[in-house]
Amino acid sequence: METFVRSPSRTLVIGPGRPFCVIGERINPTGRKAFQAQLQVGDLSQLADDVAEQAAGGADMLDVNLGDPLADEVELMRCAVPLVQGLCELPLCIDSSVIEALEAGLGAYEGKALVNSVTGEDERLEAILPIVARYGAAVVGLCNDE
Repeated sequence: METFVRSPSRTLVIGPGRPFCVIGERINPTGRKAFQAQLQVGDLSQLADDVAEQAAGGADMLDVNLGDPLADEVELMRCAVPLVQGLCELPLCIDSSVIEALEAGLGAYEGKALVNSVTGEDERLEAILPIVARYGAAVVGLCNDE
């Protein structure tokens, strides 16, 4: 089975017999105190450098994760997705444990996104899968549940 993800100008096919898909995961505040502080005040300026470095480094798509407990992740995702799409042509992977942030990212995305990492807990699936279906996104499913 092949999975298709798209940006406005590029389609990426993931599947058996296809080249390995490199997902740039640098847009993530984990372990990045300066980036965390920027996100907490709504500053997305770091994204330009992160996008440029990953695109130049050969990423096939970019993961957008803005999860910081002291930041407004929903609003950040709503703003960051179009910003990143304006900086590169790569498809995006929307990555958040906050369902509202996933929906904000998918709602702002132009194309067919990939949602990273959906676990198998019944409650999570019941909340996330209708959103994924509404936006026509693909999913990275993790094989763990309760």
